Amino acid sequence: MRATLRSMALAAAVACAALLAACGDPHTGPAGKPKTEITLMRFFGSCDAKFGAVNDASQGVGECGIVTALVNEFNATNPDGIVVKTQVAEWAPYYDQLTARLVAKDIPTVAVMHESALGDYVRRRLIEPLDAELPALGIDTADFTDHARRGVTQDGHVYALPFDTWAWLWHVNTTLMGQAGLMGADGQPRLPRSPDELLAMARQFKQRTGKPYFAWAIVKETAATNRTFQTLIAQQDTKLFSDDGRRIDMHQPQVVNALTLMQRLYAEGLVKPDLDYGAANQAFLNGEAGVVVVGTWTIDQFLREAKKPGSPLRGGYTVVPFPQLYQRPAVFADGHSWALFKGGAATPAQHAAALQLLRFIWRRSAEWARTGHLPVRRSVADSASFKALPFREHLAEITRTGTSMPANVPTQRAIELLIGEDVSNLLVSGKPVAEVQADVEKQVNKALKKVRR
Repeated sequence: MRATLRSMALAAAVACAALLAACGDPHTGPAGKPKTEITLMRFFGSCDAKFGAVNDASQGVGECGIVTALVNEFNATNPDGIVVKTQVAEWAPYYDQLTARLVAKDIPTVAVMHESALGDYVRRRLIEPLDAELPALGIDTADFTDHARRGVTQDGHVYALPFDTWAWLWHVNTTLMGQAGLMGADGQPRLPRSPDELLAMARQFKQRTGKPYFAWAIVKETAATNRTFQTLIAQQDTKLFSDDGRRIDMHQPQVVNALTLMQRLYAEGLVKPDLDYGAANQAFLNGEAGVVVVGTWTIDQFLREAKKPGSPLRGGYTVVPFPQLYQRPAVFADGHSWALFKGGAATPAQHAAALQLLRFIWRRSAEWARTGHLPVRRSVADSASFKALPFREHLAEITRTGTSMPANVPTQRAIELLIGEDVSNLLVSGKPVAEVQADVEKQVNKALKKVRR
Protein backbone atom coordinates (compact mmCIF):
# COMPACT_ATOMS: atom_id res chain seq x y z
CA MET A 1 0.00 0.00 0.00
CA ARG A 2 2.81 2.38 0.99
CA ALA A 3 4.66 1.53 -2.22
CA THR A 4 1.55 2.32 -4.19
CA LEU A 5 1.20 5.66 -2.42
CA ARG A 6 4.88 6.45 -3.10
CA SER A 7 4.37 5.61 -6.77
CA MET A 8 1.32 7.84 -6.94
CA ALA A 9 3.18 10.70 -5.25
CA LEU A 10 6.11 10.30 -7.65
CA ALA A 11 3.78 10.32 -10.63
CA ALA A 12 2.06 13.45 -9.31
CA ALA A 13 5.40 15.18 -8.82
CA VAL A 14 6.48 14.31 -12.37
CA ALA A 15 3.17 15.56 -13.74
CA CYS A 16 3.51 18.78 -11.72
CA ALA A 17 7.04 19.33 -13.00
CA ALA A 18 5.88 18.76 -16.56
CA LEU A 19 3.04 21.21 -16.05
CA LEU A 20 5.39 23.87 -14.67
CA ALA A 21 7.75 23.32 -17.59
CA ALA A 22 4.91 23.72 -20.02
CA CYS A 23 3.04 26.58 -18.37
CA GLY A 24 5.73 28.35 -16.41
CA ASP A 25 6.31 28.71 -12.70
CA PRO A 26 3.62 30.97 -11.18
CA HIS A 27 6.38 32.85 -9.36
CA THR A 28 8.34 33.63 -12.50
CA GLY A 29 7.69 35.51 -15.69
CA PRO A 30 8.92 34.99 -19.26
CA ALA A 31 12.24 33.18 -19.62
CA GLY A 32 12.15 32.25 -15.94
CA LYS A 33 12.49 35.84 -14.72
CA PRO A 34 11.01 36.45 -11.25
CA LYS A 35 7.64 38.15 -11.40
CA THR A 36 7.44 41.72 -10.15
CA GLU A 37 4.25 42.55 -8.28
CA ILE A 38 3.01 46.07 -7.71
CA THR A 39 -0.21 47.44 -6.24
CA LEU A 40 -2.65 49.89 -7.76
CA MET A 41 -5.20 51.62 -5.52
CA ARG A 42 -8.30 53.03 -7.19
CA PHE A 43 -11.99 53.74 -6.96
CA PHE A 44 -14.36 53.42 -10.02
CA GLY A 45 -16.16 50.44 -8.50
CA SER A 46 -15.72 46.66 -8.56
CA CYS A 47 -16.98 44.54 -11.45
CA ASP A 48 -14.83 41.41 -11.58
CA ALA A 49 -17.90 39.23 -12.05
CA LYS A 50 -18.42 40.82 -15.46
CA PHE A 51 -14.99 42.06 -16.53
CA GLY A 52 -12.53 40.15 -14.35
CA ALA A 53 -11.53 37.87 -17.24
CA VAL A 54 -11.58 40.55 -19.98
CA ASN A 55 -8.02 41.22 -21.19
CA ASP A 56 -8.81 43.80 -23.87
CA ALA A 57 -9.51 47.37 -22.76
CA SER A 58 -11.55 47.96 -25.91
CA GLN A 59 -14.06 45.41 -24.63
CA GLY A 60 -14.61 47.19 -21.32
CA VAL A 61 -17.83 49.14 -20.76
CA GLY A 62 -18.25 52.00 -18.29
CA GLU A 63 -15.68 53.31 -15.85
CA CYS A 64 -15.29 50.10 -13.89
CA GLY A 65 -15.31 47.84 -16.92
CA ILE A 66 -12.73 49.83 -18.85
CA VAL A 67 -10.26 50.35 -16.00
CA THR A 68 -10.56 46.68 -14.99
CA ALA A 69 -9.93 45.49 -18.54
CA LEU A 70 -7.09 47.99 -18.92
CA VAL A 71 -5.18 46.52 -15.98
CA ASN A 72 -6.00 42.98 -17.10
CA GLU A 73 -4.60 43.74 -20.55
CA PHE A 74 -1.38 45.07 -19.05
CA ASN A 75 -0.99 41.96 -16.88
CA ALA A 76 -1.66 39.68 -19.85
CA THR A 77 0.57 41.42 -22.39
CA ASN A 78 3.54 43.04 -20.67
CA PRO A 79 6.74 41.15 -21.57
CA ASP A 80 8.46 41.59 -18.21
CA GLY A 81 6.33 39.41 -15.97
CA ILE A 82 4.83 42.38 -14.12
CA VAL A 83 1.67 41.67 -12.14
CA VAL A 84 -0.53 44.55 -11.00
CA LYS A 85 -2.64 43.78 -7.94
CA THR A 86 -5.64 46.09 -7.91
CA GLN A 87 -6.90 47.39 -4.57
CA VAL A 88 -10.43 48.78 -4.97
CA ALA A 89 -11.66 51.39 -2.49
CA GLU A 90 -14.99 53.15 -2.17
CA TRP A 91 -15.14 56.63 -3.69
CA ALA A 92 -16.43 58.60 -0.68
CA PRO A 93 -13.85 57.52 1.95
CA TYR A 94 -11.04 57.02 -0.58
CA TYR A 95 -8.70 59.74 0.68
CA ASP A 96 -9.29 58.84 4.32
CA GLN A 97 -8.34 55.26 3.50
CA LEU A 98 -5.34 56.35 1.46
CA THR A 99 -4.06 58.61 4.23
CA ALA A 100 -4.53 55.85 6.80
CA ARG A 101 -2.51 53.48 4.64
CA LEU A 102 0.28 56.00 4.23
CA VAL A 103 0.46 56.47 8.01
CA ALA A 104 0.54 52.68 8.52
CA LYS A 105 3.30 52.33 5.87
CA ASP A 106 0.97 50.14 3.78
CA ILE A 107 1.69 52.26 0.74
CA PRO A 108 0.25 51.49 -2.73
CA THR A 109 2.74 51.59 -5.56
CA VAL A 110 0.38 53.56 -7.82
CA ALA A 111 -2.82 55.33 -6.78
CA VAL A 112 -5.50 57.25 -8.60
CA MET A 113 -5.78 60.89 -7.53
CA HIS A 114 -8.17 63.71 -8.25
CA GLU A 115 -6.03 66.59 -9.44
CA SER A 116 -7.81 68.80 -6.90
CA ALA A 117 -6.42 66.54 -4.15
CA LEU A 118 -2.95 66.13 -5.58
CA GLY A 119 -1.50 69.33 -4.12
CA ASP A 120 -2.12 68.27 -0.52
CA TYR A 121 0.04 65.16 -0.97
CA VAL A 122 2.69 67.03 -2.92
CA ARG A 123 3.01 69.61 -0.15
CA ARG A 124 3.55 66.77 2.34
CA ARG A 125 6.26 65.38 0.03
CA LEU A 126 4.55 62.03 -0.31
CA ILE A 127 4.53 61.79 -4.12
CA GLU A 128 7.39 61.17 -6.52
CA PRO A 129 7.91 63.82 -9.23
CA LEU A 130 7.86 62.35 -12.72
CA ASP A 131 9.78 64.97 -14.73
CA ALA A 132 12.91 62.86 -15.12
CA GLU A 133 10.99 59.67 -15.88
CA LEU A 134 8.49 60.70 -18.55
CA PRO A 135 10.85 61.30 -21.51
CA ALA A 136 12.34 57.81 -21.21
CA LEU A 137 8.81 56.39 -21.24
CA GLY A 138 7.98 58.19 -24.47
CA ILE A 139 5.46 60.43 -22.69
CA ASP A 140 5.70 63.93 -24.14
CA THR A 141 4.27 66.57 -21.82
CA ALA A 142 3.76 68.78 -24.88
CA ASP A 143 0.92 66.37 -25.71
CA PHE A 144 -0.84 67.20 -22.43
CA THR A 145 -3.98 69.26 -22.90
CA ASP A 146 -4.06 72.66 -21.22
CA HIS A 147 -6.28 71.48 -18.40
CA ALA A 148 -4.33 68.29 -17.83
CA ARG A 149 -1.04 70.17 -17.65
CA ARG A 150 -2.41 72.57 -15.02
CA GLY A 151 -3.91 69.71 -13.06
CA VAL A 152 -0.74 67.65 -12.55
CA THR A 153 1.82 70.46 -12.35
CA GLN A 154 2.89 71.89 -8.99
CA ASP A 155 5.66 74.49 -8.71
CA GLY A 156 6.80 73.71 -12.23
CA HIS A 157 7.07 69.93 -11.71
CA VAL A 158 4.84 67.13 -12.99
CA TYR A 159 3.68 64.94 -10.10
CA ALA A 160 1.22 62.57 -11.74
CA LEU A 161 0.24 61.11 -15.09
CA PRO A 162 -3.06 62.70 -16.19
CA PHE A 163 -5.79 60.20 -17.01
CA ASP A 164 -8.80 62.34 -17.93
CA THR A 165 -10.56 65.66 -17.58
CA TRP A 166 -14.08 65.63 -16.20
CA ALA A 167 -16.34 68.63 -16.17
CA TRP A 168 -19.79 70.02 -15.43
CA LEU A 169 -22.15 69.56 -18.38
CA TRP A 170 -25.74 70.15 -19.37
CA HIS A 171 -27.43 66.86 -20.30
CA VAL A 172 -30.53 67.80 -22.30
CA ASN A 173 -33.85 66.12 -23.09
CA THR A 174 -34.43 67.39 -26.62
CA THR A 175 -37.97 65.97 -26.79
CA LEU A 176 -39.05 68.21 -23.94
CA MET A 177 -37.10 71.13 -25.40
CA GLY A 178 -39.08 70.69 -28.60
CA GLN A 179 -42.35 70.79 -26.68
CA ALA A 180 -41.16 74.01 -25.06
CA GLY A 181 -40.28 75.59 -28.43
CA LEU A 182 -36.60 75.73 -27.49
CA MET A 183 -35.08 73.75 -30.36
CA GLY A 184 -33.19 75.52 -33.13
CA ALA A 185 -33.54 75.06 -36.87
CA ASP A 186 -30.33 73.00 -36.80
CA GLY A 187 -31.98 70.38 -34.62
CA GLN A 188 -29.99 71.38 -31.55
CA PRO A 189 -31.38 72.88 -28.34
CA ARG A 190 -31.21 76.66 -28.08
CA LEU A 191 -28.78 77.59 -25.33
CA PRO A 192 -28.91 80.76 -23.22
CA ARG A 193 -26.14 83.33 -23.60
CA SER A 194 -26.91 85.48 -20.58
CA PRO A 195 -28.52 85.10 -17.14
CA ASP A 196 -31.64 86.94 -18.35
CA GLU A 197 -31.95 84.67 -21.36
CA LEU A 198 -31.58 81.61 -19.11
CA LEU A 199 -34.39 82.80 -16.87
CA ALA A 200 -36.62 83.54 -19.87
CA MET A 201 -35.99 80.11 -21.42
CA ALA A 202 -36.51 78.29 -18.12
CA ARG A 203 -39.81 80.10 -17.54
CA GLN A 204 -40.99 79.30 -21.07
CA PHE A 205 -40.02 75.66 -20.60
CA LYS A 206 -42.03 75.38 -17.37
CA GLN A 207 -45.03 77.20 -18.84
CA ARG A 208 -45.24 74.94 -21.89
CA THR A 209 -44.30 71.57 -20.37
CA GLY A 210 -45.45 71.99 -16.78
CA LYS A 211 -42.05 70.73 -15.67
CA PRO A 212 -38.96 72.40 -14.18
CA TYR A 213 -36.17 73.29 -16.56
CA PHE A 214 -33.44 71.86 -14.29
CA ALA A 215 -32.69 68.88 -12.11
CA TRP A 216 -29.79 69.66 -9.76
CA ALA A 217 -28.29 67.59 -6.96
CA ILE A 218 -28.57 69.82 -3.89
CA VAL A 219 -29.32 67.53 -0.95
CA LYS A 220 -26.31 65.56 0.42
CA GLU A 221 -24.28 66.68 -2.59
CA THR A 222 -22.91 70.07 -1.65
CA ALA A 223 -19.83 69.65 -3.85
CA ALA A 224 -22.15 69.64 -6.87
CA THR A 225 -23.70 72.97 -5.83
CA ASN A 226 -20.23 74.40 -5.48
CA ARG A 227 -19.29 73.32 -9.00
CA THR A 228 -22.18 75.26 -10.51
CA PHE A 229 -21.26 78.28 -8.40
CA GLN A 230 -17.58 78.00 -9.37
CA THR A 231 -18.54 77.82 -13.04
CA LEU A 232 -20.57 81.02 -12.85
CA ILE A 233 -17.71 82.77 -11.06
CA ALA A 234 -15.11 81.62 -13.59
CA GLN A 235 -17.28 82.81 -16.49
CA GLN A 236 -17.12 86.31 -14.97
CA ASP A 237 -13.30 86.13 -15.05
CA THR A 238 -13.12 86.58 -11.29
CA LYS A 239 -10.58 85.34 -8.77
CA LEU A 240 -12.16 84.00 -5.58
CA PHE A 241 -8.85 83.21 -3.87
CA SER A 242 -5.82 85.30 -2.98
CA ASP A 243 -2.57 84.81 -4.90
CA ASP A 244 -1.17 82.57 -2.16
CA GLY A 245 -4.34 80.45 -2.07
CA ARG A 246 -4.90 81.12 1.63
CA ARG A 247 -7.94 83.43 1.58
CA ILE A 248 -11.29 83.58 -0.20
CA ASP A 249 -13.04 86.84 -1.08
CA MET A 250 -16.80 86.37 -1.31
CA HIS A 251 -17.56 90.11 -1.19
CA GLN A 252 -17.39 90.82 -4.91
CA PRO A 253 -20.24 91.84 -7.25
CA GLN A 254 -19.60 88.76 -9.37
CA VAL A 255 -20.34 86.54 -6.37
CA VAL A 256 -23.66 88.34 -5.86
CA ASN A 257 -24.47 87.82 -9.56
CA ALA A 258 -23.89 84.06 -9.34
CA LEU A 259 -25.72 83.53 -6.06
CA THR A 260 -28.69 85.68 -7.08
CA LEU A 261 -29.13 83.80 -10.35
CA MET A 262 -29.04 80.42 -8.64
CA GLN A 263 -31.46 81.59 -5.96
CA ARG A 264 -33.97 82.98 -8.49
CA LEU A 265 -33.97 79.76 -10.52
CA TYR A 266 -34.70 77.71 -7.42
CA ALA A 267 -37.22 80.12 -5.86
CA GLU A 268 -39.27 80.26 -9.07
CA GLY A 269 -39.60 76.48 -9.25
CA LEU A 270 -37.35 76.27 -12.30
CA VAL A 271 -35.21 73.65 -10.50
CA LYS A 272 -36.83 70.43 -9.27
CA PRO A 273 -36.49 70.77 -5.50
CA ASP A 274 -34.82 68.68 -2.79
CA LEU A 275 -32.94 66.21 -4.99
CA ASP A 276 -29.83 64.28 -4.08
CA TYR A 277 -27.42 62.96 -6.73
CA GLY A 278 -29.31 59.78 -7.57
CA ALA A 279 -32.72 61.46 -7.55
CA ALA A 280 -31.56 64.27 -9.85
CA ASN A 281 -30.27 61.81 -12.44
CA GLN A 282 -33.38 59.66 -12.13
CA ALA A 283 -35.65 62.67 -12.57
CA PHE A 284 -33.89 63.42 -15.84
CA LEU A 285 -34.10 59.80 -16.99
CA ASN A 286 -37.82 59.80 -16.14
CA GLY A 287 -38.45 62.88 -18.27
CA GLU A 288 -39.26 65.08 -15.29
CA ALA A 289 -36.85 67.91 -16.19
CA GLY A 290 -35.30 69.35 -19.32
CA VAL A 291 -31.69 69.55 -18.16
CA VAL A 292 -29.66 67.74 -15.54
CA VAL A 293 -26.43 69.47 -14.55
CA VAL A 294 -23.91 66.72 -13.83
CA GLY A 295 -20.53 65.51 -15.03
CA THR A 296 -19.00 63.81 -18.04
CA TRP A 297 -19.10 60.38 -16.41
CA THR A 298 -22.87 60.00 -16.98
CA ILE A 299 -22.70 60.31 -20.78
CA ASP A 300 -22.21 56.58 -21.31
CA GLN A 301 -25.10 55.72 -18.97
CA PHE A 302 -27.49 58.27 -20.48
CA LEU A 303 -26.66 57.14 -24.01
CA ARG A 304 -27.54 53.56 -23.10
CA GLU A 305 -30.81 54.71 -21.52
CA ALA A 306 -31.67 56.77 -24.61
CA LYS A 307 -31.54 53.60 -26.72
CA LYS A 308 -33.98 51.62 -24.60
CA PRO A 309 -37.54 51.18 -25.90
CA GLY A 310 -39.99 53.17 -23.83
CA SER A 311 -37.36 55.42 -22.27
CA PRO A 312 -38.41 59.11 -21.97
CA LEU A 313 -34.95 59.85 -23.39
CA ARG A 314 -35.27 57.56 -26.40
CA GLY A 315 -34.11 59.49 -29.46
CA GLY A 316 -34.08 62.70 -27.46
CA TYR A 317 -30.77 63.02 -25.64
CA THR A 318 -27.83 65.34 -26.17
CA VAL A 319 -25.14 66.88 -24.01
CA VAL A 320 -23.35 70.23 -24.22
CA PRO A 321 -20.71 72.13 -22.28
CA PHE A 322 -22.11 74.41 -19.57
CA PRO A 323 -23.32 77.40 -21.67
CA GLN A 324 -21.46 80.70 -21.53
CA LEU A 325 -23.69 83.08 -19.55
CA TYR A 326 -21.10 85.76 -18.82
CA GLN A 327 -17.90 87.25 -20.28
CA ARG A 328 -15.91 84.15 -21.15
CA PRO A 329 -16.40 80.43 -21.75
CA ALA A 330 -15.46 78.46 -18.64
CA VAL A 331 -16.68 75.43 -16.74
CA PHE A 332 -15.66 73.80 -13.50
CA ALA A 333 -13.42 70.86 -14.29
CA ASP A 334 -11.18 68.43 -12.46
CA GLY A 335 -9.41 65.28 -13.53
CA HIS A 336 -8.18 61.88 -12.49
CA SER A 337 -4.48 61.11 -12.55
CA TRP A 338 -2.06 58.37 -11.48
CA ALA A 339 0.61 59.09 -8.86
CA LEU A 340 3.60 57.15 -7.55
CA PHE A 341 3.86 57.36 -3.77
CA LYS A 342 7.19 57.45 -2.01
CA GLY A 343 7.80 54.07 -0.39
CA GLY A 344 5.21 52.35 -2.56
CA ALA A 345 7.94 50.64 -4.58
CA ALA A 346 10.17 48.68 -2.23
CA THR A 347 12.67 47.73 -4.93
CA PRO A 348 14.07 49.26 -8.13
CA ALA A 349 12.26 46.51 -10.04
CA GLN A 350 8.91 47.61 -8.59
CA HIS A 351 9.64 51.24 -9.41
CA ALA A 352 10.48 50.29 -12.99
CA ALA A 353 7.31 48.18 -13.15
CA ALA A 354 5.19 51.11 -11.99
CA LEU A 355 6.66 53.26 -14.74
CA GLN A 356 5.89 50.58 -17.32
CA LEU A 357 2.29 50.59 -16.13
CA LEU A 358 2.10 54.38 -16.54
CA ARG A 359 3.47 54.10 -20.07
CA PHE A 360 0.85 51.48 -20.91
CA ILE A 361 -1.97 53.61 -19.47
CA TRP A 362 -0.75 56.59 -21.50
CA ARG A 363 -0.65 54.61 -24.72
CA ARG A 364 -4.11 53.13 -24.19
CA SER A 365 -5.72 56.22 -22.67
CA ALA A 366 -8.04 56.74 -25.64
CA GLU A 367 -10.10 53.79 -24.40
CA TRP A 368 -10.94 55.69 -21.22
CA ALA A 369 -12.50 58.51 -23.24
CA ARG A 370 -15.39 56.17 -24.03
CA THR A 371 -16.66 56.70 -20.47
CA GLY A 372 -17.48 60.31 -21.30
CA HIS A 373 -14.41 61.72 -19.60
CA LEU A 374 -12.28 63.88 -21.87
CA PRO A 375 -8.81 62.99 -23.13
CA VAL A 376 -5.65 64.38 -21.57
CA ARG A 377 -3.70 63.95 -24.81
CA ARG A 378 -4.00 66.59 -27.50
CA SER A 379 -3.35 63.91 -30.11
CA VAL A 380 -6.35 61.91 -28.86
CA ALA A 381 -8.64 64.94 -28.54
CA ASP A 382 -7.82 65.89 -32.13
CA SER A 383 -8.17 62.36 -33.50
CA ALA A 384 -10.93 61.25 -35.85
CA SER A 385 -11.74 58.28 -33.61
CA PHE A 386 -12.41 60.51 -30.60
CA LYS A 387 -14.47 62.98 -32.60
CA ALA A 388 -16.52 60.07 -33.95
CA LEU A 389 -17.76 59.27 -30.42
CA PRO A 390 -21.20 60.76 -29.69
CA PHE A 391 -21.09 64.48 -28.82
CA ARG A 392 -17.34 64.50 -28.17
CA GLU A 393 -16.32 66.93 -30.90
CA HIS A 394 -18.26 69.73 -29.20
CA LEU A 395 -17.09 68.75 -25.71
CA ALA A 396 -13.39 68.82 -26.59
CA GLU A 397 -13.31 72.59 -25.97
CA ILE A 398 -13.42 71.81 -22.23
CA THR A 399 -9.81 70.62 -22.41
CA ARG A 400 -9.05 74.32 -22.96
CA THR A 401 -11.86 76.08 -21.07
CA GLY A 402 -11.99 73.86 -17.99
CA THR A 403 -11.19 75.69 -14.78
CA SER A 404 -10.76 74.74 -11.14
CA MET A 405 -9.48 76.18 -7.89
CA PRO A 406 -5.87 77.40 -8.09
CA ALA A 407 -3.41 74.59 -7.39
CA ASN A 408 -2.05 76.35 -4.31
CA VAL A 409 -5.40 76.29 -2.49
CA PRO A 410 -4.97 73.52 0.12
CA THR A 411 -7.60 70.94 1.14
CA GLN A 412 -9.63 71.76 -1.95
CA ARG A 413 -12.12 68.97 -1.51
CA ALA A 414 -12.97 70.18 1.99
CA ILE A 415 -13.24 73.76 0.72
CA GLU A 416 -15.66 72.57 -2.00
CA LEU A 417 -17.94 71.14 0.67
CA LEU A 418 -17.82 74.27 2.82
CA ILE A 419 -18.79 76.50 -0.10
CA GLY A 420 -21.40 74.09 -1.40
CA GLU A 421 -23.09 73.67 1.98
CA ASP A 422 -23.89 77.35 2.32
CA VAL A 423 -24.86 77.76 -1.33
CA SER A 424 -27.25 74.82 -0.90
CA ASN A 425 -28.72 76.58 2.15
CA LEU A 426 -29.22 79.66 -0.01
CA LEU A 427 -31.40 77.59 -2.33
CA VAL A 428 -33.25 75.25 0.00
CA SER A 429 -33.92 77.56 2.95
CA GLY A 430 -33.84 80.93 1.21
CA LYS A 431 -30.90 82.11 3.28
CA PRO A 432 -30.07 85.71 2.31
CA VAL A 433 -27.24 86.20 -0.17
CA ALA A 434 -25.36 88.53 2.20
CA GLU A 435 -25.39 85.90 4.94
CA VAL A 436 -24.09 83.25 2.55
CA GLN A 437 -21.26 85.54 1.50
CA ALA A 438 -20.29 86.22 5.11
CA ASP A 439 -20.60 82.61 6.28
CA VAL A 440 -18.64 81.12 3.38
CA GLU A 441 -15.87 83.64 3.81
CA LYS A 442 -15.68 83.04 7.56
CA GLN A 443 -15.73 79.24 7.36
CA VAL A 444 -13.37 78.88 4.42
CA ASN A 445 -10.80 81.35 5.71
CA LYS A 446 -10.89 79.68 9.12
CA ALA A 447 -10.25 76.29 7.49
CA LEU A 448 -7.43 77.65 5.29
CA LYS A 449 -5.76 79.32 8.26
CA LYS A 450 -5.54 75.97 10.06
CA VAL A 451 -3.65 74.28 7.22
CA ARG A 452 0.06 74.01 7.92
CA ARG A 453 2.27 75.70 5.36
